[in-house]
Amino acid sequence: MFLTIASFLFFTGLVAFLTWRITHQDDHDSTGGYFLAGRSLTFPLIAGSLLLTNLSTEQLVGLNGDAFKDGLCVMVWEVVSVISLVMMAWFFLPRFLKSGVATVPEYLEIRFDRQTQVITNIIFLLAYVGILLPIILYTGAQGMIGVMDVKALLGTLPESLNIDTGTFALWLIVWMVGIIGSLYALFGGLRTVAVSDTLNGIGLLVGGMMITVFALSQLGGDGGITAGADRLFEEQRARMNSVGGPESSVPFSTVFSGIFLLTLFYWTTNQQIIQRTFGASSLAEGQKGVLLTGALKLLGPFYLVLPGMIAYTIYKDEGIKSVTAYGRLVSDVLPAPLTGFFAAAMIGAILSSFNSALNSSCTLFSLGLYKTLLNPHASEQQVVRSGKIFGWIVAIIAMSLAPLLAKTESIFGYLQKMNGMYFIPIFSVVLVGMLTRRVSAFAAKVGLVSGFTIIAVGYFVPPFPLIVESMQPFHFLGIVFCWLVVLMLVLGELYPRETEFVQEDVKAVDMTPWKHTRKAGLVLIVAVIAIYAVFADFSVLEPAKPEIPSAIELAE
Repeated sequence: MFLTIASFLFFTGLVAFLTWRITHQDDHDSTGGYFLAGRSLTFPLIAGSLLLTNLSTEQLVGLNGDAFKDGLCVMVWEVVSVISLVMMAWFFLPRFLKSGVATVPEYLEIRFDRQTQVITNIIFLLAYVGILLPIILYTGAQGMIGVMDVKALLGTLPESLNIDTGTFALWLIVWMVGIIGSLYALFGGLRTVAVSDTLNGIGLLVGGMMITVFALSQLGGDGGITAGADRLFEEQRARMNSVGGPESSVPFSTVFSGIFLLTLFYWTTNQQIIQRTFGASSLAEGQKGVLLTGALKLLGPFYLVLPGMIAYTIYKDEGIKSVTAYGRLVSDVLPAPLTGFFAAAMIGAILSSFNSALNSSCTLFSLGLYKTLLNPHASEQQVVRSGKIFGWIVAIIAMSLAPLLAKTESIFGYLQKMNGMYFIPIFSVVLVGMLTRRVSAFAAKVGLVSGFTIIAVGYFVPPFPLIVESMQPFHFLGIVFCWLVVLMLVLGELYPRETEFVQEDVKAVDMTPWKHTRKAGLVLIVAVIAIYAVFADFSVLEPAKPEIPSAIELAE
């Protein structure tokens, strides 16, 4: 246990020191320096930050937990994301950088009007505070409790406290991670977040691959990794299928509706993720960073899906919860010094997603609401300070809400379902805004408000939740998206803009595209199709044949 704790503290401290060393002389006082890293990010920092902001414990714990339940088919969240990243490099990023924006709502203000920007800001902030940040902290705490065996470290608590050790450990880690992550995000700005993300990303990728290697080795016994892989494929042949059946959390038909739309929004319009691409030093650097992220995502199933399936083989008869499977596996297969290293990498992943979402929340509030509505004449220092104060308020709310998620059965499925409330309306408005010139601000505002309201009613107002579940929630999101696009196009014809929208190049960065963008994107798309084809077994989609009784059974 001493080696585990010592290695954990060493690696955590090393990342913190290197981050400070690299960024302590950066501009943290101006809005451009604090929120956009001075538009100085190159493609390795963009890719590292994108990958680790995404690769948090809701991925490690949640997606491996879903693989524990459903098998290989849940890799859809990783593999389909590659296509969305290609779309970002080809279509979305050039339009964002051309306008020189710091936030997605700021782009919508340029395309539509200020009210559209304010509505989008409010939707983003409600979603980040009420959904995203608490889930990041909760899944992070659950992962750390399993990896570090925090319950054993704490021992038995005094009966006078009237609280069990597991609950206390959950609250303790949530607040510890929340406070450290807030310090990173609120005192360092975007460049500090990007640098720490990249350093932690190296550790997490190495650590994630290590888990798979050590777990396969343990599964194979004396036969090693090869024997472990053979046993996994033999015992889970039916679950080694990229096609999700009707009973899985990701039925195959939903790949083409809600799942693709959610990944498309996530990688092209989600402020928490794409903010580091807005800080690119040029369009070419941004495109290379996004496409490198896509290439790295192809490796995702090795450390985000296979460990969950290995855990199923080892623990399937023990009745453990899927959300605890990954932490248990890590604790069991890694030697003590490496357990500490991986715990440090997991802390880095938690901090990365938390401080990125917190930094984006501050950016949305400061530039979208404070500077626009509350104090239009504020100095840059006042704008930055308002973001820091708002960030602490948001962090405290998120830390208070996170432990309340303990009763959620599938945390990754819950996250994707709840994300749909704001993903779908915002993405539909951005897409229509980029593809049309005459659709008006009125149509955009109707789309935002009605989309958010319809999905919320479908999720929470009886009897609609039963209807949504019966039709599959991801199909519901796809239907709402199509309806919103048609609605805005119709309103755009009935109440069009007086003049066509023409996007201006504000010369924020060099807009020369990377010459290999299209070829690299095509290679990634072909790789996605090939991976799906290799592991596809469409027989799971065939309806079950009724059992026909034999003649003896009929006679009886």
